[in-house]
Amino acid sequence: MHANIAGERLLTELDHARLSHLGGVHALPELAEVLDSTDLVASREVPSDVVTMYSQVVIEDLDSHKRHKLTLCYPDDAEPHQGFISVLSPVGASLLGLRVGATARWRTPNGDACAAEIVSLLFQPEASGDYSL
Repeated sequence: MHANIAGERLLTELDHARLSHLGGVHALPELAEVLDSTDLVASREVPSDVVTMYSQVVIEDLDSHKRHKLTLCYPDDAEPHQGFISVLSPVGASLLGLRVGATARWRTPNGDACAAEIVSLLFQPEASGDYSL
């Protein structure tokens, strides 16, 4: 598991509140760790380069250098084949709260270590003035 460094991640107060009440959060230790150790900010104060819920990001796999466009979402909206990745998945939990340029690290269900750089943030709800998603 990747330990958080103070200030490494930011989470909006709204995302934190919603995720804290989401069923299954404690089944994924990585997400529980993010919720317990991440710095919180008001939605209107989150920097525009931070991955929040419903952000659309481009990541680049550090091994293959392949790029993928993903949207971080809640489990009910997940459509992995269309790039909608649940925050309850290892990759989703690893992206939450990181900034563009940071490296997300996670393990696949079979235990393989994966890492990808967040190359760009194509959409962040808060940056577009939507503080309620």
